[in-house]
Amino acid sequence: MSSLTPNPPAAQATDAVPRSGERAGELSLDSPSLYINRELSWLEFNARVVAEAENPSTPLFERLKFLGILASNLDEFFMVRVAGLKQQTINQVAEVAPDGSTPAEQLVAISARAHELIDIAYRIWTNEIRPALAREGIQLLTPDELKPDELEAVDRYFLTNIYPVLTPIVIDPNHPFPHLKNKSINLGVLFARDGHHETNPGFGVVQVPVVLGRVMAVPGARSTYVLLEDVIARQIGQMFPGYKLKGTYPFRVTRNWDLEIDEDEGEDLLLTIQQELRRRDRGNAVRVEVSGSTTPGSLAKLCKALRLNEREDVYRVNGPLHLADLGALVAREDRRDLRDEAFVPQVVPPLRDVDDLFAVIRERDILLHHPYESFDSIVELVSRAADDPNVLAIKQTLYRAGGDSPIVRALGRAAENGKQVTAVVELKARFDEESNIRWATALENSGVHVVYGLQGLKTHAKAMLIVRREKDKLRRYCHLATGNYNPVTARLYTDLSLMTARDEIGADVTAFFNLLTSYSAPPKWNALTVAPLGLHEAVLGLITREAEHARAGRPSGIVAKLNSLVDHDVIVALYTAARAGVPITLLVRGICCLRPGIAGVSDRIEVRAVVDRYLEHTRALRVVNGGEEEVFISSADWMPRNFNRRVELLIPVLDPELKKRVAEEILGTLQADNVKAWALNPDGRYTRVEATEPAVRNQQRFVELTRERVKVADGSARVTRRFQLARPLGGDDGQRPRRKKRIENAR
Repeated sequence: MSSLTPNPPAAQATDAVPRSGERAGELSLDSPSLYINRELSWLEFNARVVAEAENPSTPLFERLKFLGILASNLDEFFMVRVAGLKQQTINQVAEVAPDGSTPAEQLVAISARAHELIDIAYRIWTNEIRPALAREGIQLLTPDELKPDELEAVDRYFLTNIYPVLTPIVIDPNHPFPHLKNKSINLGVLFARDGHHETNPGFGVVQVPVVLGRVMAVPGARSTYVLLEDVIARQIGQMFPGYKLKGTYPFRVTRNWDLEIDEDEGEDLLLTIQQELRRRDRGNAVRVEVSGSTTPGSLAKLCKALRLNEREDVYRVNGPLHLADLGALVAREDRRDLRDEAFVPQVVPPLRDVDDLFAVIRERDILLHHPYESFDSIVELVSRAADDPNVLAIKQTLYRAGGDSPIVRALGRAAENGKQVTAVVELKARFDEESNIRWATALENSGVHVVYGLQGLKTHAKAMLIVRREKDKLRRYCHLATGNYNPVTARLYTDLSLMTARDEIGADVTAFFNLLTSYSAPPKWNALTVAPLGLHEAVLGLITREAEHARAGRPSGIVAKLNSLVDHDVIVALYTAARAGVPITLLVRGICCLRPGIAGVSDRIEVRAVVDRYLEHTRALRVVNGGEEEVFISSADWMPRNFNRRVELLIPVLDPELKKRVAEEILGTLQADNVKAWALNPDGRYTRVEATEPAVRNQQRFVELTRERVKVADGSARVTRRFQLARPLGGDDGQRPRRKKRIENAR
């Protein structure tokens, strides 16, 4: 068993089964014993991430990548979730989580588990990954480990390229403790001035400049690197002349990074967010990471200045701070044998080699499974619409479009071409606010009508509407998805997207954009379900209907693929359905607050989680419905924020072939995974699903299926071209030039 199998903290493990004398069938579904703490469940997702770094079958560079993912995930967790809990304790908020734990109790449990995960990650780095990289000729060294000529080159580089940028600060009554930027790496310096008492050493700080790049290639040495903070620490005496140095150590501060936006007070949301972004870097510290040896006195001074608890908020690490930065060690290494097998997302039938995308969508609904099936088809759709003289309008939601987005450029070009273009931009997409502001401004400058959604809500739905004139009437083409309009993440995340020209969905998407721009909801929706206007109730209704089918002896069943399951009402509904006899499979990548496998409550529920090469991001739902099966895809997880504080969509898959594909091929393959899947146990522990024959690794299987589809399509195309080549060149259809071109293509 993996060393990552947790010993759940008391707040998570208490009363995982009914108490003595308490019958499971009579257990209240509100009992804290039936719920796993949200924060601890999220940390267990990161334990599964670290397990991929620990797994020797994972390629070496990918193992390093998973350590970096842990580091980045923990940054966000502390900046938002831990910061929020700390604020609750400061404000003496008495709110208790569904598992019965207070904010203070959660902070203690979080600290214990986070320390454990970080210790495991650094053991993997120190004992396994760093030595393995060295065996492959890639070395991260300290200055003391360099050869004399290499060290001399590094010292020269320091004097000419690093030293002029540095600002040493001594902490004394005339120089108060400086404000240290969020996630910045700094050097703490201990010293004593000649003639002063050494029992109370002085303290100084040198910030490691982000602009210089942290991982530094050693001049003249192949694939050999040193860290910028180690190079600076070696020369620290030059910055504090006249002091007797007693020690130096690097540390890193994490701050509360959540925005506090009062949309009722701010007349201009964009300006309000810009102002808040400038203030955000001054949030309260929530964590400090320390590498190397420190004296108790110096660490106490640091914690006092940052107002942190030395026992819970200090994370000592045995190695470089923030392992995510170490990806730079292998970024330029062309070693395919040390990475996952290369795979390029494929353009698949019926979109492969087509001249008229709109004609294909008119003929049938199209479902794409990303990243296996290329997101380029979506980019191509927007790009063609921008230049098509028959397209009159384009409307699109944008949540995280990324930096230099081809979709954003196409929307701007469409507006410049005289089309009516509307972009619903979510400025409050956490950690992407600055990027979103930049391209929202660029879109406005191109003539796009940019709106920021509904007040007090985040627009998280993924939707696009293209209105096109065809034969004296207007036709609507829609794209609806589970993932963002971001070509970069579309190659890294699994998602589903649907292209359709169905009238009922087109009418709903039109009404949806009218809702976002003018607050006007339709009297009813034809096919879509929208949050916060009924999605919560709809999900509860679907679950309750399955329970009614089970009680009546009709076929029933639920398979849901989600990122997170937190909502209390939904969990109660799932418990109730399970008690009624509904078999339930939950494929939950991240947070799951439901406890499966409790006799008389959730023994018909199984929870699986997959961590693999691509981030599992698809949200899909299959309900048996008495034999009249229904399948949906969605932008929403089953969390209170998605149901109540975000604009989301639940989209039915209506085409029978596509419905079967989602239910059997996609969800069925995910259920069958026995290579990268984990099972959640009643006590809150996750264990690897036992591998059996045949081995099924769902992501690899989807790669194979995609390649097979392309191979079959290309084979059919070759047969067609051979047939065209065999036809006589004469004829009365006037198509001689086209046939000549086809012959040339066949050659």
